[in-house]
Amino acid sequence: MPRSGRRLPATRPVALAALPAALLAVICAGPAPGAPAPGAGSPAPADVRPLAGAHAPTGAPRAATFDTAPARAALQRLLPRHAGQFTLVPDPAAGADTFTVSGTAGAVTVRGSSGATLLTGVGWYLQHVAGADIGWPGDSIGMLPARLPAVPAPVTRSAQVPHRYALNDTDDGYSGPYRTFEEHQRQIDLLALHGINEVFVQVGAEYPYYRALQRFGYSAEELRQWIPGPGHQSWWLLQNLSGFGGPVTERLMRERAELGGRIAEQLRGLGMTPVLPGYFGTVPAGFAARNAGAATVAQGDWAGFDRPDWLDPASPVFAKLAAAYYAEQRAVFGDSSMYRMSPLHEGGRTGSVDVGAAAGAIQGALHAAHPGALWAVLGWQDDPTAELLAGVDTSKLLILDGLSDRYNRLDRETRWGGVPYAMGTIYNFGGHTTIGANTSVWLERFGPWRAKSNSALAGIAYLPEATGTNPAAFDLFTDLAWDAGPIDQRTWFAGFAARRYGRPDAEAAAAWEELRKGPYSTSSGLWSESQDSLFSARPSLSAVGAAYWSPKSMRYPAGSVRRALDHLLRVDPALRGSSAYRFDLVDTARQALANHSRVLLPKIKAAYEAKDLARFRTLTAEWHDGMRLLDQVTGSDPNLLLGTWLSRARSHGADRAEQDRYEYDARSLLSVWGRRSTSEGGFLHDYANREWSGLISELYARRWAAYFATLDEALAGGVAPREIDWHAFEEEWAGRTTRHPDRPSGDPYRLATAVAAALPPAAATG
Repeated sequence: MPRSGRRLPATRPVALAALPAALLAVICAGPAPGAPAPGAGSPAPADVRPLAGAHAPTGAPRAATFDTAPARAALQRLLPRHAGQFTLVPDPAAGADTFTVSGTAGAVTVRGSSGATLLTGVGWYLQHVAGADIGWPGDSIGMLPARLPAVPAPVTRSAQVPHRYALNDTDDGYSGPYRTFEEHQRQIDLLALHGINEVFVQVGAEYPYYRALQRFGYSAEELRQWIPGPGHQSWWLLQNLSGFGGPVTERLMRERAELGGRIAEQLRGLGMTPVLPGYFGTVPAGFAARNAGAATVAQGDWAGFDRPDWLDPASPVFAKLAAAYYAEQRAVFGDSSMYRMSPLHEGGRTGSVDVGAAAGAIQGALHAAHPGALWAVLGWQDDPTAELLAGVDTSKLLILDGLSDRYNRLDRETRWGGVPYAMGTIYNFGGHTTIGANTSVWLERFGPWRAKSNSALAGIAYLPEATGTNPAAFDLFTDLAWDAGPIDQRTWFAGFAARRYGRPDAEAAAAWEELRKGPYSTSSGLWSESQDSLFSARPSLSAVGAAYWSPKSMRYPAGSVRRALDHLLRVDPALRGSSAYRFDLVDTARQALANHSRVLLPKIKAAYEAKDLARFRTLTAEWHDGMRLLDQVTGSDPNLLLGTWLSRARSHGADRAEQDRYEYDARSLLSVWGRRSTSEGGFLHDYANREWSGLISELYARRWAAYFATLDEALAGGVAPREIDWHAFEEEWAGRTTRHPDRPSGDPYRLATAVAAALPPAAATG
C-alpha cells in the first residue's frame, strides 16, 4: 500500500523504562523469533515498529491468487489509451514466471503467475504482435492503432532462469539520487514490462544505520556528519567512503526512507522482490572504544577516501548491531527474501579476521532476522573469494556476475565451485552517454553457459552503473531470460528497428544495422562499454579518454554511427513524431559528434607541434563550434539536460544552504567526484562524465576554451603555455548554483541535420 502519508518515527533517545510495554516488547524481541536482541550501549530510539501494511514475513505461503490492481495501474500508466483493451487474469497455477497471451482485435487477454509477469506478457505482445516499443527511454506507442491487433494464436512463455535481477549498487548515484517516486515507479513499470523480478532498492538505506547506531554510542549529529549526501551514498554502502557531500538532515533521511518504503511496496504489489541492503559490518570510527568486546578493522584507503571501519562479524557485538539494523530496516521497508552485500569490496582489508567465519556470521545474522533469505553478492574483481564461499550456505547465495561479458576464457562453475550465479552486464560506467554494448558476447555465451552439464547459471543481472541510456541494450539483454531458443543478433536488431518507430521502415532498418555492426558488436577481452568522448575529457593534446578507467580508443569503426545518422535523417516523416525516434536521432547525432572529437584532437595537436598558429586557430574554432552544436542538440531532448539533474537536487533542500549543499553533491559527482586527493590521486575526476546540455557549455566547453587559450598565447608569444589547476577549475564549477533549463528546446531534427552537415561524410570516417 502507498506510504505517502506515513510519518517515520522521530529520533529521540529515551529511557527504555519510559516506553510503552508493547513497544518495548517489539524492541527487545528483535526482528524475528530467535534473533539476537538489538542493542548495546545506548538506549533505542523511540517508536520502533513496523509500518502498517509491511510485507509478510519471508517464507510466508504463496497466496492462491493475487490482486491484479497494481499491474492494472501500471498498465494504465504505460498505455493510457489502450489499457482498457487488455484483460489481466491471475493464474498462479500456470507455473512460476509464466504468461499466456491470446485474444481478438481490441480484446487481448494476458494470463500470468504474478502481476509483474502479466506486464511481461503485455510487453511480449507489444513487441511481437503490436510492433511497438516502450523503451528506456523513448516509446512508439503513439503509432499504435486505436484498436489493438489480434493475437494470431495463443502464446505461452516461461522464464528460462528464475533470477532476473536489476540495478547496480551505483545506480541510485549515477542515475539520479534525487528522483521522485513517480520516476522510480516508471522504472519499476519498465523493469516489469521487460521481465525483471528482483530489483535493488537503495533509496533511504542510510536510515536504518542512522537509527540503529544511536544505540551503540553515537549521537544523531555524529551520524549525520558520517553519512554522505545522497549522490555519494552508493559508495558508502559499499564501504568505500563516508561523509562527503553532507551533512544530511534528519528530515531528508526520513523522506528518503519513506520513498524507499514506497518503492519496496510498489515492487511487492507486482509480485517482484525488493532486494534490500544487508548488514555486513560497516561502522563509524571509534566503534570499538564505545562498545566493549567489539573488534574492528581499519579499511584504509579507497581512491583517496578514508573507508569506514569494518566490525568483525565474528565478534559478539556484531550480532546485536545486525539485529538492530534489520529491526530498523523492517520498520520502514518491511521484509524481503533477498539482500545485497559485498564485504571487502574493491580492496577491503581483512586484518586478522577469518573471512570464512566472518561470512558465516554475516549470513547467520541475516537468517536470524530473515530465515532462509538469499544473499546476493557482486562478482567483481576477485570477489567473492573462495574463503568467503567456504564459510556460507551457498544454496542461499546468488553471485551477480559483473564480468560475464568483459573477459574471455571464463569458467564460472570452476571459479565459484558451482555456486548459483546470474550472467551480468555492466555496459555503462558512471552514466556515460556513449552508445554500445557487447551484445554479440551475450548471445554467444548465455545459451551455451546454460546448456553446460554442470551449469550453475541461474539468472541474468542487469547491472549498468547508470540506467536509461541505451534502450536497445536494455531490450536485448532482458530478452535473454525469456527466449527459449538462440537469438540471432541481426534478426533481433531488424525487429527492434521496426517496432522502435512503430512500423517497418527501410531507412530505420539500415540505421540499426549500422549500429548493430558497430557499437553493439564490440568484443570481450578488456572492456564492456564503449569509449567516452574527448569533448568531456580534461583538456590535453594527448587526451585519449575522459574517465581514467574507460577505453582509450574507439572500439568500433566510427563510420557506423555516422552512416546510422544519415539513415535516421531519412526515416519516413510519418514516423518522426515519437519520443523513441527523437531520442535515437539526438543520441546518434551526439555520438557521431563525440566520435569526431577523436579525429579532430590529433589534428589540433599536429598544428600546435608544427607551430602553425593559423591552422591551430582554424581547428580549435571547429572544435568550439562542435561543442556549441553538441550542447544545442542534446538540449533538444529531455533525457540529456543538466538542469533536470540540478533542480531535482535543490528540490530536497529546506532552505538555501541545504539546497546549495545538495546541488554541490550532485554537481561534484559529475566533475571532481570528491576532494582533491580523490579527484587527482584516485583518478575519479570526470568518472561520471556525460554529454548533457548545460554541462557541455558551462564546464566542458569553458575548460577546453581556457586550455586552447593558453596554447594560443604560447604559440603567438613563443613561450611555454600557462599551467591551469584543473581541480580548482572544476571545484569552482561544482560550487556554482547557476540555473539551467530543465525542459528541452530546439528542433531535434533540424539540429541533427546540422550535426550531419558539420561532419565529414561517412566514407571519410571509416
